[in-house]
Amino acid sequence: MDTMVLEPVDQTECLSRKATELGIRYFMVSFVDLLGQQRAKLVPVAAIDGMHRDGAGFAGFAAYFDMQPSDPDMLAMPDPDSLIQLPWKPEVGWLASDLVMGGQPVAQAPRNTLKRVLAQAGSLGYTMKTGVECEFFLVTPQGNAIGDIADVAPKPCYDASALMRRYDIITEICDAMLTLGWQPYQNDHEDANGQFEMNWRYADALTTADRHVFFKFMVRSIAEKHGLRATFMPKPFAHLTGSGCHAHISLWSGDDNVCAAPADALGLSPLGYGFLGGLMSNAGALCALLNPTVNSYKRINAPVTLSGATWSPNAVTYSGDNRTHMIRVPGGGRFELRLADGSVNPYLLQAAILAAGLDGLESGHHPGEPLHINMYTDGHMAKDATRLPLNLLDALRAFESSTALRDRLGAEFVGGYLRLKYLEWNDFSRHLTEWERARTLDC
Repeated sequence: MDTMVLEPVDQTECLSRKATELGIRYFMVSFVDLLGQQRAKLVPVAAIDGMHRDGAGFAGFAAYFDMQPSDPDMLAMPDPDSLIQLPWKPEVGWLASDLVMGGQPVAQAPRNTLKRVLAQAGSLGYTMKTGVECEFFLVTPQGNAIGDIADVAPKPCYDASALMRRYDIITEICDAMLTLGWQPYQNDHEDANGQFEMNWRYADALTTADRHVFFKFMVRSIAEKHGLRATFMPKPFAHLTGSGCHAHISLWSGDDNVCAAPADALGLSPLGYGFLGGLMSNAGALCALLNPTVNSYKRINAPVTLSGATWSPNAVTYSGDNRTHMIRVPGGGRFELRLADGSVNPYLLQAAILAAGLDGLESGHHPGEPLHINMYTDGHMAKDATRLPLNLLDALRAFESSTALRDRLGAEFVGGYLRLKYLEWNDFSRHLTEWERARTLDC
């Protein structure tokens, strides 16, 4: 059957009735854990109304949460408004869910964390609207080589032939987004061999986060269907540009974009500059969430790549329409944060941006004057610019010391996240590499 654009589901309408209308046989009751892994249970239609009422039970310790096997069941409460019918398997309906334990929201849960920060903004009369630019590689199933052996150009960005060789995959994904009503508007071959980017229209932060989660799942699923593997790993190949996840951000009060000021040189209002100042003053701590893997720091602190540029920041700077800075302000009352990478947890991306921006508004942070230099060639001239963390450990320490982010994201979330990420860093640190053997075996 053909998929269709889904209207928001009335909370009083049972999901089983919606399933009958759409031909859905099973539901994926889904959530994302602290480390960004999507988890789910496949629920037959006959049982979905009970799951909607009571939640689907999960053992939190079995996913990436700071929990123990002795903890009670964690219940995933599906959000009917998030329902997406799988375009490549329309008999399945996907549902984002909110996690509850002992009758209370799980404070560590990323979607719950985003909703808490959204509520803080709402209490001030603000909503945040965002769009994300998701970059990914199409690689062999083993993940060790580009999936297209002909994609070898040293400067492959926007390569028409390489794009068309992946026409079947890219258009299947784009057609799915069109059907779902996301309003996709462009797809391209990116700056690395085997790398692509797909864009869809911005929305409120929670909608964008839910769609971002589903997009990653959809891209992986459709790539696998075509015999390839899609990876959002930040730097899968040392000599190629890494995969970012740029976020376009604006703050709204009702129908008014409160970041916009047409008379300003960059088109930003004082509120816009305050929000931007919050992002810059919290940038080091933000890296722990927006660049959450060991591999992330091979992207933001990378040497020049085969194409001639990394397209990623290494210092805390902003400019106008200049892509060599951490924040680009292209005008129109919005700005583009170029810090996050493909491994970012979609909910934590939005929560971290909003938490830092609200801190900027509350604390009166100002970003200072914009820089208009090419940071890739003249970055040494920005002597006062703060450098981004060199590795995950430095980022975690900056995040741990940030009272501003802890207060807004929640102490329980921050504590749980840090405990898991320090374990991850320690596990990485215990591994010997061939580089170490080559350099020190005969020391």
